[in-house]
Amino acid sequence: MGGIFGVASKSDCVFDLFFGIDYHSHLGTKRGGMAVYGEDGFERAIHNIENSPFRTKFENDIEKMSGSLGIGCISDNEPQPLMVRSHLGNFAITTVGRINNMDELIAASFKEGTTHFLEMSGGDVNPTELVASIINRKDSIVEGIKYAQEIIDGSMTMLILTPEGLYAARDRMGRTPLVIGKKEGAFCASFESFAYLNLGYTNYKELGPAEIVYITPESCETVSGPQKEMKICSFLWVYYGYPSSSYEGVNVEKMRYNCGEMLAARDNVKTDLVAGVPDSGTAHAIGYANYSGIPFARPFIKYTPTWPRSFMPQNQSKRNLIAKMKLIPVDALIRNNKLLLIDDSIVRGTQMRETTEFLYQSGAKEVHIRPACPPLLFGCKYLNFSRSKSELDLITRRVIARREGENAENSLNSYADPESSNYKEMLEEICKELKFTSLRYHRLDDMIASIGIEPCKLCTYCWNGKE
Repeated sequence: MGGIFGVASKSDCVFDLFFGIDYHSHLGTKRGGMAVYGEDGFERAIHNIENSPFRTKFENDIEKMSGSLGIGCISDNEPQPLMVRSHLGNFAITTVGRINNMDELIAASFKEGTTHFLEMSGGDVNPTELVASIINRKDSIVEGIKYAQEIIDGSMTMLILTPEGLYAARDRMGRTPLVIGKKEGAFCASFESFAYLNLGYTNYKELGPAEIVYITPESCETVSGPQKEMKICSFLWVYYGYPSSSYEGVNVEKMRYNCGEMLAARDNVKTDLVAGVPDSGTAHAIGYANYSGIPFARPFIKYTPTWPRSFMPQNQSKRNLIAKMKLIPVDALIRNNKLLLIDDSIVRGTQMRETTEFLYQSGAKEVHIRPACPPLLFGCKYLNFSRSKSELDLITRRVIARREGENAENSLNSYADPESSNYKEMLEEICKELKFTSLRYHRLDDMIASIGIEPCKLCTYCWNGKE
C-alpha cells in the first residue's frame, strides 16, 4: 500500500514531518523518504526500511534537515519523494496508489517529448516519476494533477512540495483517504487521520474524491473541487487502517467491533474462547466475544521486542516462516480448548493453515475460523494491497479452478453469492484443505453494514468483481 504525510509550517516542520511519516509505518515495509524546503532549498533523504524501522533509519537525517515545508512517505514499492526540475519550476512529489496502464502512459510521454525515464531495479519505471512527467505536460501544477487523475487507470493520491507551499490531491475515485490537520501556524496533510493528533493538530477537513488543495502555513485552499462519485477501499477498515484512524467519519476500531458482532449474530458454534490473529484480527474478535458472550482470550502473543512490525521479505516461504516465528503460544489457553479464531482475511491460506496446525500441535481440541471479510475472489486492480502475482494465488480461485476447469471465469458470480450451493461447497473444500474444524466467512452485505456508509461509495471489487 503506502502512506504519505506533508506539513506547511511557519516554523521548522522537520520534527512534525518525521513523526507524521513514522505513524504510517504499518502501511509499507520497503522504503521511507522525506523532502523539505527551507533556506538552503530542497533537501531529501530516502532509506531502505526492510530490516529496521523508519525512525531508526531517519533519526540522523532530522538533525541535519531544516525547512518549513515538507512531504514524505512510507512506500511498499518505489523510492520517493522524487525531486523534479521542469518548466513548472522545481518541486518534490510523493504518491500512493497504482497505475495499471503504465506502458500506455509511458508511450504517450515519449510521444509528447519526454526523452527518458530512469529505470528501477528489475527494469520498471518509477510510477511517481511517470506521474511527474504527466503533470509537466500541462501549464500549471493544478492542471497537471487533474490531467493525471483523468488518464491514470487505477488510483493515485499525491503530495507535491513547491518552494511556496504544498499541493495535496486525493485520487479521482477517492479509493485512498487524504485528510488535513490544523494547528496554530501550521497545516498538515495525511493518509491516516490519527497521525497528526499527538503532534498538536486537530481535524480540519477530509478531501473528497479528486479534490485538490493548496496548503501554506496560513491556509488550506481548495483549487479543484471534489466529485460526487466515490469508491473508497473497504479493506482499509477490515485490515489496512490503523485502529485510531477514521475514514469518511467511520472509525476503524469501531467498524471492526461491528464486524465481529455481525459475524457472531449469524453463528451458532459453541467454543471455549474467541481469539483474533494479531494484530488486525483482535478488534474483530472483541466484537464477536462481546456479542456472543464467549470469552475473549489471547492464546498466542506476538513477540514485539524484536518484531514490532512486519519486516517481511519478498520470498513467500520466508514470509510464512517469519509470520509463524512472531507468534508465541500460551499453552494454558490452548490445551484442551475449543477455539474460535478470527483473522482479517484468508488470501493464499498458507499462514492460516500453519496457524491452525500449530494450535492443534499445542493441544487445541477444535479450531473454528471466521474471516472478517468475504472470500477474496479477485486480485485488487486499484491498490497494491497484495503481493500476489496471479489470481490463482488466492485459495478460492484454486478451488474454483479445480471444480470448474475452463469454465472457472464464467462461474465466479455464483461463488460470490453466499446463498448459492457453489459458495457453500467452496467453503467446505477450503475448510477441509486448511484443516479447520469449521469455516464461516463474513457476508458482503454484513461487511458493508459494518462500515455503515452508502454501499455505492465503497469499492468491493476483490469480493464481487464489481467496479
